[in-house]
Amino acid sequence: MKTKLLLLVSAFIAPISLSFAQSNEDYAVPRTEWDQPDLQGVWNFNSETPMQRPEELGNREFLTQEEITQARIDRAANRAAADAREAELNVNPEAPPIAERSGGYNNFWFEGAAIGENIRTSLITYPLNGRFPERVEGSMLHTANLGPDVPGDRPVRAVFGGIAKDGPEDRGLSERCMIGFNAGPPLSGGGYNANIQIVQNRDHAVIMTEMVHDARIVPLDNDRSLDDNIRLWTGDSRGYYEGDTLVVETKNFSELLPSFPPFGTAKDKVLTERFTRVNYSTIDYQWTLEDPSTFTDTITAQLPMTKVAGQLYEYACHEGNYGMINILRGARADERRANEAGSGD
Repeated sequence: MKTKLLLLVSAFIAPISLSFAQSNEDYAVPRTEWDQPDLQGVWNFNSETPMQRPEELGNREFLTQEEITQARIDRAANRAAADAREAELNVNPEAPPIAERSGGYNNFWFEGAAIGENIRTSLITYPLNGRFPERVEGSMLHTANLGPDVPGDRPVRAVFGGIAKDGPEDRGLSERCMIGFNAGPPLSGGGYNANIQIVQNRDHAVIMTEMVHDARIVPLDNDRSLDDNIRLWTGDSRGYYEGDTLVVETKNFSELLPSFPPFGTAKDKVLTERFTRVNYSTIDYQWTLEDPSTFTDTITAQLPMTKVAGQLYEYACHEGNYGMINILRGARADERRANEAGSGD
């Protein structure tokens, strides 16, 4: 989906999204022909709300109206400043070389605003302080990110960045197109292409993410499960309806994934997601993560997903073809220049 289109749509449906935290007792959830809550359509889950709450806010869940207004002003100012920096980079002959100032993508590609207002102080609602619980002693921390490579060993479980450039195996999972950096599960918003499409029939629900076009086919039969030795990038999902809510329980994640970036491994992770349509344009999406090998407590988060009047097109992950080739080619060029400089001394 195009960023500018989503921002344009947001101007019309922001008031609807703002109401997601409030009960709407008069709303009757539409039903499918199988008398299931109808969740079908394309939904945007981009969010400006931080995953963790700033510590100074303690247990306060919501922003004040003044803080919401200020956040809107800050967002516009930050966007303008970023555009100005990139314009200078492109036209100023005195600017440092691009290689010294690049990160991941330039500002044009990022969705700079959610559809609707940021009213929560954190996506995490439990623990009550809105922050990740303590990690289990000895659990991994994946420090690679969009920046210089960091020391580490294969397999690389970080989503971004890498540990070296000797081969594709040294790079992060999203650079290798194994997973989308915001595609989950669970969904956590941010970046771009933060869209899913939900399709339902009598016996299954399909949750397709735009990023890396992964489709989770969820049997509505929670009695069966895969053997523990079978591991998948997006886990093994089973679902059922609880009133107007689709509940999806997922386990059997690959241990080559972080539990929740950048922490731990997903080997023992169990994820429970709840999709509840609270009005025509909004699904209240909640998830709870249990991982006794990584965290000392469970984690629950909540964010709204907003209906988009559009469709998904195939997402092509160029990091894994053009990007990966150029990353490795650039490293070899650096090595050649270093050797040539050394031989000339």
